[in-house]
Amino acid sequence: MSISVATEPSQEVAGQTQEREDASRLTPWNLVVWNDPVNLMSYVSYVFQTYFGFSESKAEALMMQVHTEGRSIVAQGSKESVEQHAVAMHTFGLWATVERSGQDG
Repeated sequence: MSISVATEPSQEVAGQTQEREDASRLTPWNLVVWNDPVNLMSYVSYVFQTYFGFSESKAEALMMQVHTEGRSIVAQGSKESVEQHAVAMHTFGLWATVERSGQDG
């Protein structure tokens, strides 16, 4: 009696895997900056202006959203670029996470 074991995925399974990877790469990701009890509002606005290059008014609006709503989506893009932004926010001492676009917070 012999048993055969498939060592390679079937074309159908491999195609589905590729489609999922393509969809994941194309799905935009959000950078969420969260309110915290440590940083001054002026500092958060300063970080948004200096790191992202936002105008003072846009940085102030995003900072106020963080302050009043507890969070703000500050940037969108590929998962890799948004993860880099999150690391940068952490180096500035801000609380930031990455989420798929379209998720409710």
